[in-house]
Amino acid sequence: MLNVTQIQEILPHRYPFLLIDRVVELNAGEDMTAYKNVTTNEEIFQGHFPGHPIYPGVMIIEGLAQAGGLLAFESLDNANKEDTKNKVVYFMSIDKAKFRSPVTPGDRLEYRVSILKHKGKVWFFDAKAYVDEKLVAEAELKAMITDK
Repeated sequence: MLNVTQIQEILPHRYPFLLIDRVVELNAGEDMTAYKNVTTNEEIFQGHFPGHPIYPGVMIIEGLAQAGGLLAFESLDNANKEDTKNKVVYFMSIDKAKFRSPVTPGDRLEYRVSILKHKGKVWFFDAKAYVDEKLVAEAELKAMITDK
């Protein structure tokens, strides 16, 4: 549904910190599914861990947060969407985070994020990450859309 170029029109993140390759399903105001291909070329694997590469849990959470930011922006009404170039999503909290299985090079991380509630500028998300339909991480996230 959204390729990496379209994602970059919405999110300010760029290499090496843009952690979403494609959005495959997006239901504005409800949920979305996106993915990131984890490759052996990721710079993070130089130090995490040499000889035993594991994709860091904090990077999975950040990818989920970016997916939540995309979902929030795409859920705005058209009047507010026009102004997204002057807006940014700030990550506010992580609750109930759990890491269930390691992610390694060659895995395709699938991010599934749904809106739990939305109050003004604040968004609450249920966020889960999967590899091959296996739950690898989950958290409840809170973010706020504000002016840059």
